[in-house]
Amino acid sequence: MALLDFFNKRKKGDDKAEMSFIDHLEDLRWHVIRSVIAVLIGAVLVFSFIRDIVTNIIFAPTRADFISSKWLCSLGHKIGIGETLCFPEVNAKFLETTMTGQFISSFTLAFVGGFIIAFPYIFWEFWRFVKPALSPKELKQTRGVIFWVSLLFFAGVLFGYLILTPFMVNFYFNYKLSDQITIMPSFSDYLENLIYTTVGIGVLFQMPLLVMVLARIGIVKATFLKKYRRHAFVIILIAAAIITPSTDPFSLTIVTIPLYLLFEASIIIASRINKRQEKEQKEWS
Repeated sequence: MALLDFFNKRKKGDDKAEMSFIDHLEDLRWHVIRSVIAVLIGAVLVFSFIRDIVTNIIFAPTRADFISSKWLCSLGHKIGIGETLCFPEVNAKFLETTMTGQFISSFTLAFVGGFIIAFPYIFWEFWRFVKPALSPKELKQTRGVIFWVSLLFFAGVLFGYLILTPFMVNFYFNYKLSDQITIMPSFSDYLENLIYTTVGIGVLFQMPLLVMVLARIGIVKATFLKKYRRHAFVIILIAAAIITPSTDPFSLTIVTIPLYLLFEASIIIASRINKRQEKEQKEWS
């Protein structure tokens, strides 16, 4: 029912001739096709420089001279906590036990890289499809949404790459149950974890915008978020502990702070939307 309502609104807002349900699906299909083409173009670009990307970008967080590793170590000395934020040297070597492992990983990396590069365009195509269903007032309220969605996504990707990935590599390569155990994961395994801590965090950083949408349609209220603020903090703390399973409180804090700030930003956004909705209801009544 909600889907049909959306298509009806989209039809009313479209300047073209009236469109049937099949016409809407056909229009959506072309938006998807253009998005896929954009990802493929990005994937080809990444694949063209795959060796340099693997050496200088993918494996960079495993080295002691990684830019954020040096910055965190310097920060630790400046604030008087010594070597707490410095990563010990790790001998990160990766093993592939299948002939096709590196080949498949190359395509995985290419398509993920293509998706990251094409993300603003993908969302723009999605926005073009949704836009006709919005009223002039809603369009005004959502001005700049493509910029903010892209900004939050890239901020999350950079945070995952520059901060979380070095912590992940350092913890797992230095965690040993016995000296008889040699840590030598596959490149595929490392790449999979890297994708989770970059693209995954980029999606997670969309939380304020998700709350904005849920608040606009009446599912989420600011009072609800405020009421369960403590519970949310515990959940965020647990999530941070899972992402960076280190006993070091500083590493846990580095992950927890931005996630909790996003939650607080969500409360502010929901509160403003709820106040605007209450004002409109009073004026209407």
